Amino acid sequence: MKITNGILAALFILFAVLQLNDPDPWVWVGIYGAVGILCGLTAGGYYFPKAMLGAMLLTFFGIGWYLPDFMDWLQTGMTSITTSMKAETPHVELIRECLGLVLVLATLIWLYWSGKRIPNR
Repeated sequence: MKITNGILAALFILFAVLQLNDPDPWVWVGIYGAVGILCGLTAGGYYFPKAMLGAMLLTFFGIGWYLPDFMDWLQTGMTSITTSMKAETPHVELIRECLGLVLVLATLIWLYWSGKRIPNR
C-alpha cells in the first residue's frame, strides 16, 4: 500500500501542477495538492483520518454543486468531453471538474481505508 499511496501522491502533485494554466488554478491546485500531500503522508506511515473525512465531506459538497450540470449532460446525450483539451462549451469544463472531484473522492476513500491498515493505528 505504501507504493500505491506513493504513486497516488506523485500523480496528484502532477495533477496540481497541470492545473496552473486553468482559469481557476487556486481551487484545483489546492484540491489536488492537498490530496497529493495526504497520499504522501499516508505512504510515509502518517495517518490523518479527521483530515481525510473533512476532505471527503467537502468533496461531497463539491460533487453536489456540479451534480445538476452532470445530470443535464447525461440527459442531453453525453456529448464528448474529450474532443480537445480546450473546453469549447461550458458543460465540458463542468463535467471534467465533476469527474475530477469523483476521482478525488475515490482516492480519499482509498486513503482512509488503507491508512487504517497502518500498524499501530
